[in-house]
Amino acid sequence: MSHTSMDPTKMGVGRSIAVLTSGGDAQGMNAAVRATVRVGLYTGAKVYFVHEGYQGLVDGGDNIRPATWESVSMMLQLGGTVIGSARCMDFRGREGRTKAALNLVKLGITNLCVIGGDGSLTGANQFRTEWSTLLIDLLKAGKITKEEAKRSSHLNIVGMVGSIDNDFCGTDMTIGTDSALHRIIEVVDAITTTAQSHQRTFILEVMGRHCGYLALVTALSCGADWVFVPEMPPEEGWEEHLCRRLANQRARGCRLNVIIVAEGAMSRDGNAISSEDIKKLVEKSLGFDTRTTVLGHVQRGGTPSAFDRILGSRMGVEAVMALLEATPETPACVVSLSGNQAVRLPLMECVQVTKDVTTAMAERRWEDAIKLRGNWTSFITSNINVAILNVGAPCAGMNAAVRSAVRIGIIQGHNMLAVHDGFEGLAHGNIEPITWTGVSGWTGKGGSELGTKRLMIILLYVTPVFTAQLVLSGAYVGGLELVTAREKYEELCIPMVVIPATVSNNVPGSDFSIGADTALNTITSTCDRIKQSAAGTKRRVFIIETMGGYCGYLATMAGLAAGADAAYIYEDKFSIRDLETNVEHLVQKMKTDVKRGLILRNENCNANYTTDFIFALYSEEGKGVFDCRKNILGHMQQGGTPTPFDRNFGTKMGSKAVLWITEKLKEVYRHGRIFANTPDSACLLGMRKRALTFQPLADLKDQTDFEHRIPKTSWWLKLRPIMKILAKYNIPLDTSEHAHMEHVIKKKLSVPEPLMK
Repeated sequence: MSHTSMDPTKMGVGRSIAVLTSGGDAQGMNAAVRATVRVGLYTGAKVYFVHEGYQGLVDGGDNIRPATWESVSMMLQLGGTVIGSARCMDFRGREGRTKAALNLVKLGITNLCVIGGDGSLTGANQFRTEWSTLLIDLLKAGKITKEEAKRSSHLNIVGMVGSIDNDFCGTDMTIGTDSALHRIIEVVDAITTTAQSHQRTFILEVMGRHCGYLALVTALSCGADWVFVPEMPPEEGWEEHLCRRLANQRARGCRLNVIIVAEGAMSRDGNAISSEDIKKLVEKSLGFDTRTTVLGHVQRGGTPSAFDRILGSRMGVEAVMALLEATPETPACVVSLSGNQAVRLPLMECVQVTKDVTTAMAERRWEDAIKLRGNWTSFITSNINVAILNVGAPCAGMNAAVRSAVRIGIIQGHNMLAVHDGFEGLAHGNIEPITWTGVSGWTGKGGSELGTKRLMIILLYVTPVFTAQLVLSGAYVGGLELVTAREKYEELCIPMVVIPATVSNNVPGSDFSIGADTALNTITSTCDRIKQSAAGTKRRVFIIETMGGYCGYLATMAGLAAGADAAYIYEDKFSIRDLETNVEHLVQKMKTDVKRGLILRNENCNANYTTDFIFALYSEEGKGVFDCRKNILGHMQQGGTPTPFDRNFGTKMGSKAVLWITEKLKEVYRHGRIFANTPDSACLLGMRKRALTFQPLADLKDQTDFEHRIPKTSWWLKLRPIMKILAKYNIPLDTSEHAHMEHVIKKKLSVPEPLMK
């Protein structure tokens, strides 16, 4: 279907959309509901809330209410689901579904957006399949007229997956997973300090009855000694292996041991492995002081992370477009995330693959279960001198990447060397060996343990001092200079890989940089608090300055995650007329029930329209209508412990970089020496749309604005219209790149490298 010929603001005229949340709650559901409502209204459609999930759909009445722009205000930062969820037995029977159909027909609702797990989405698909026969029953019973039946002849269904377990096949991340990881990591970080004080072994049980994703990523994010996941039961004799490993770690000087257990963990013969079982084993075999912690429902609680807010918002926009573009022939679809792209997949194909995983596990076909899950389980895992250095400003996640690189390098048989203080330390020979235990506990540490100077992260192979070098950095320019210098210095004819690490997320060749997610969460939570401070004041506008150099990523994405009214950035030029429009927009907003405003400004967005200028302008123009406050967030955006995303991303990037170096060294080893001078021997490792890819540094020159240290084009600029539309600006929405339906069954045969899996 051609999207470009449509006017998005007319797509929904004369149509009605209902949105409901079902099954277990997940943080980020409210962001998805908010986006669905606001984009639905933007298209001209009527939008309805269905309160209490399918139960509300069956009961009707006040449970199905019109949604307004204001009714979804202040939902973004709330966990759970504001419109409620309930387990509904009635909907499982045909009588209940008939009642639900009657309620929808009477309101003229023929588009249903369901946010829930695989059970909820399966129910939605059954409802859609039966729709025509339900209408016939209602007609025969005289409950609806022929005109009503004709008007509601077809029901469109679109699903979004809300599940903290990340147990739905077809999407890299489900709504709520990242937030659940935030809760878990907060607990792990807190437990780590007390465990080290007493030399304890801690066993942490996390949710995941049939899926080990939370357990696996938690183990990666905290450097656990052992992890138990349902999809990969331990080999026979694991008890002895586990105890031997714990004893070895203590003998190396580690003061704590951490074991992560998914609640559905089991042995190869199908017997459950509980945290209490493991505790008894460790105490009996080793005599270690051991404690267990079962996290339970705390994992579902709390405020959603920036990732989940943005994911929910992007999914909501895509869901509305999918509903309004659907035809009677279009299968019910689920909106999913593949890499960094929204995709549409046939709902029942995803449900089928998800069920196939459960079946494979029940039949103890463990390898099949792992293949069906995708390749997130690939995390389970000659003397070359590899040097590692951090360059540029420090950021959260750098240490996770270094730890991963060091340990994968040691496993590969390399000698790992730490270069302190970046290229300056390299020049002065500030280099020392780094061991397996030397990076213990680094995953959760913010900043840079190696120290850093204004440059970059590169993995580099150098002779004769070292055969390879890993550099973490926000600027790949230094890497380019090293490549250019190969003409003069043969020592630089070595494989190199740059790993982007900067809060600004301004490195060409990668959609994401290590550290940006942590900074984004810091800004988002700060904006939440700032907005909350105005709750009792009314009519207040906050002007907030973010970091990012000339790159507007942080301002834009924080604007989307925090519900900002505007975000001023360098890449999207603005004039005094735009400022006037924004002020007038806020004046009108103050006449509604939502009497708060949030304006973000990237630090280098405009040399003349400074934060002080914008503050003064808004203060003057808002006199008598609203007052203003100003906040410059500063270096707090660079600090803090890394988020689960950055720990996971850094771990994956560090390991992939070392493995790439190892393979590249085999290619360039000739006659007893290393010589690499081809463009593909100096690469940047980055996330591009749907895969992690190695790109020659030389190829990125044309994509770079060197003066401002930003890419010439940025994927996230396409999200700016969504931010403005969700803030009630009447601007065009670019519908030219909406996702097309894909098939998950075929996709599983060749799985791309996922973003978080």
